[in-house]
Amino acid sequence: MRTRKRTMPVGRVARGLCLLGALLASGCEPAKRPALGTVTGTVTLDGRPLPDALVLFTPEGPGRTAQGRTDADGRYALVYLRDIAGATLGPHTVQIITADDEEAGAEPLPDRYHAKSELSAAVQPGGNAFDFDLSSR
Repeated sequence: MRTRKRTMPVGRVARGLCLLGALLASGCEPAKRPALGTVTGTVTLDGRPLPDALVLFTPEGPGRTAQGRTDADGRYALVYLRDIAGATLGPHTVQIITADDEEAGAEPLPDRYHAKSELSAAVQPGGNAFDFDLSSR
C-alpha cells in the first residue's frame, strides 16, 4: 500500500508568511519604555538597618512606580518592571512601608514616611544611590 504525503499548497504558505510579516510590522514589537536610572540604597530606622521594607518611588510626572524590598542589611534595589531594574528619570515621591496589610494603624512607621510621605528623590541617568535614615519618633 502506498501512502500519500500531504503537503500544504505553496500559496497558503506564502499567504501565511505575508500575514505574519504584516502582524509584526503593525505593532507587535515591544512597547518603548522611558529612560531609566538604576536606584539602590539603604534604609535605616533609628540607626539600624530596616529589613523587609517595601520602598516605592512614584514619579511626579507620568510613569509607573518602581519598587524594591530591603534585605536584612536594609539594602534595596528598585525594579521598574519585572526584571527591568531602575526608575524613570526625574523627581519622585518615596514611600517606605513595613506593614503587610493595609489596615488602619497597622503600619508602625510614622505617616511622614508612607501615607503622607515627606521623602523625595530625583533620579538621574546612570546609577543613583539614595539612603534613607528614618526615625521612629
